[in-house]
Amino acid sequence: MRIAVMGAGAVGCYYGGALARAGREVRLIGRARHVDAVNRHGLLLETDAGGERVRLSATTGADGVRGAGLVLCCVKSADTARAAADMEEHLDADAIVVSLQNGVGNPGALRASLAREVLPAAVYVAARMAGDGHVRHHGGGKLVLGDTPRAGQVAEIFAGAGIPVEISGNIEGELWTKLIVNCAYNALSALSGLPYARLTREAGVARALRDVAGECLAVAEKAGVAPAGDVWASIERIPFAMPGQLSSTAQDLQRGHPTEIDHLNGFIARRGEELGVPTPVNRLLHTLVKILETRSATH
Repeated sequence: MRIAVMGAGAVGCYYGGALARAGREVRLIGRARHVDAVNRHGLLLETDAGGERVRLSATTGADGVRGAGLVLCCVKSADTARAAADMEEHLDADAIVVSLQNGVGNPGALRASLAREVLPAAVYVAARMAGDGHVRHHGGGKLVLGDTPRAGQVAEIFAGAGIPVEISGNIEGELWTKLIVNCAYNALSALSGLPYARLTREAGVARALRDVAGECLAVAEKAGVAPAGDVWASIERIPFAMPGQLSSTAQDLQRGHPTEIDHLNGFIARRGEELGVPTPVNRLLHTLVKILETRSATH
């Protein structure tokens, strides 16, 4: 099965690179400089075990999804609608689309735009782009897929590349658990400039993480959502599983790119207001990151 990765950032390159390394035919769709580097030299996939050049194709156009049986949508949340519109005319009728994105609304947005089933997934990987054509893996990699008719087929493809996969009957709860973990860490890592392990050693951070998570859980309860598993245990695992990782929000700010904070703490603040649940900590974190985002974009 040919595989296309719509959005060749850190997440897309890590999973696309792992699948190509396992022998799958993979095409990345991304920015021109990155695409040029991959086509010239291959994708440098760097892990704790060392670096490896993985050969795969890359293009800048959404027509790169044509002929793919599996399409991994890895674009930022703010780009979901545009990516869906760009892909729509090129998708094969039986192509499986998987959302490997932050937030809880992207699978539904893709499903509505594409008028087809979209497989939701909660993504637990620490990776960053270390340069054009160069992705650095810092830990993790597990995927939790929604229990749909084709989830088993997708799970086998990932498992064949050494990627741990679970299939969940409560994928909405899984996505909310991931959302809460992101809300707890992303803004604080971005505001401090610290990776997760160092961040959690700072005074007051443990209490702040609990305050953020508590507001998120209150919003989830009022919304009728049951987050999957032990949310606090999931939060506590992060600095051990991904000690050297800066949040994606921190990485975006460093590069002067728009962040996904509107779809993380901003989403919780908006949903809380709609439901009558106070979320002052999430609202403050959202506001502070937005200020830095504006300043970063103008420098």
